[in-house]
Amino acid sequence: MKYILASASPRRRELLKQILSDFEVVPAAGAERVNLSLFPEQIACGLAEHKCDEVFASHPDATVIGCDTIVVFDGEILGKPKNRDDAFNTLKRLSGKTHFVITGVCVRCGDKKLTDFDRTEVRFNILSDEFIKIYVDGGSPLDKAGSYGIQDEGIVKEYFGSYTNVVGMPVALLKEMLEKISQ
Repeated sequence: MKYILASASPRRRELLKQILSDFEVVPAAGAERVNLSLFPEQIACGLAEHKCDEVFASHPDATVIGCDTIVVFDGEILGKPKNRDDAFNTLKRLSGKTHFVITGVCVRCGDKKLTDFDRTEVRFNILSDEFIKIYVDGGSPLDKAGSYGIQDEGIVKEYFGSYTNVVGMPVALLKEMLEKISQ
């Protein structure tokens, strides 16, 4: 079986290695379209499905995996920051507060397609302006939804749910989906 990850994320690539030893990376190139009238879980799943379908169209002989992670705070979806100021402001808003990380996952093989999501509750430490500035200046938050990485020191106080979901790929869920689709 040939597997393809429809993502350029180095974090997703590392997580996928936990369950698959051999796969290709073919990032989806199309623009992400979001219908904000949907529930956040539907948005994450729709984005993952779009990526998966796009790559599957040119690789119909493979099992294609698409993922998309969104951060939801106070009913608002926080994407990747536009710039350093946006990252700073997002982290300031999340400081000391709780939000949700939702990752949609889509797996497609032949005429079968499965789509599901995982949701993790995350609580931030209280972050000083100086801490946020140093963190943002380090560049880590600039390519991540919600402007942070759970693996980065000092950001997250606690979480409830899947750690790998917050990194960008819920490994346990994906493993179940791959087993189910290969039956």
